Amino acid sequence: MSDLIAQMQHHVSVRNFEATPLSAEVKQQLIAAAQSGSSSNFVQAFSIIEVTDLALRTEIATISNSASYVNQTGTFYVFVADLYRQASMLKAQGQSLAGIQNMEALLVASVDTTIAAEDMAVAAESLGLGICYIGGIRNNIARVAELLGLPEYTVPLFGLTVGIPKTKNQVKPRLPQINQVAQNQYPRAQFADLKQYNQQIADYYANRGSNQQQADWTSKNLDFFSAPRRPEVGDFLKKQGFTLA
Repeated sequence: MSDLIAQMQHHVSVRNFEATPLSAEVKQQLIAAAQSGSSSNFVQAFSIIEVTDLALRTEIATISNSASYVNQTGTFYVFVADLYRQASMLKAQGQSLAGIQNMEALLVASVDTTIAAEDMAVAAESLGLGICYIGGIRNNIARVAELLGLPEYTVPLFGLTVGIPKTKNQVKPRLPQINQVAQNQYPRAQFADLKQYNQQIADYYANRGSNQQQADWTSKNLDFFSAPRRPEVGDFLKKQGFTLA
């Protein structure tokens, strides 16, 4: 097994960082890694905003319910699905914006953004750093967009905090491949048979080093999807100019 694959298999989300800022050199390496990922048709439909202003970061941390590990870390980025540049090109040529307003264009931008962030995450961990994705910025997505001065045709998808880990949790057991990988056809019964995995996750939660609890993967998912989450996001996307059609 390569060192890179071994590193990836030991990924954990870090929520306890040293307060040491990252150097400009390290941050440049992380940005370069993020920019090096695959992009659909080379549209590069993402932007990265580093939040260095303390008051700004504090408000975003409060919105995302992650103050302890957004405020105290090496740096904090917000990854933005961004079609504003393309909109500007089309407007300059007097062309219709329909090609960037639809759901497919938004998916392209979202995928581009996610690939960039994951490339940064892998690069950060290769340098001995830790990361945590902050999807909680969508708890008030409109306010985050306002704070960052985001124009139309942009969506703040998530934050990424990067820094020197103070402590790390144990690696969570991933789904067995039998529940997630197949050839040619989708095996519904096989993928939905989670008895073995539920027991594995229950053992993990019961025996991990901190925040022990009685839960399995099914119970966690039932709780997470018990009601629609962040229903206002759809209205925000329409306000930003996307038709969702």
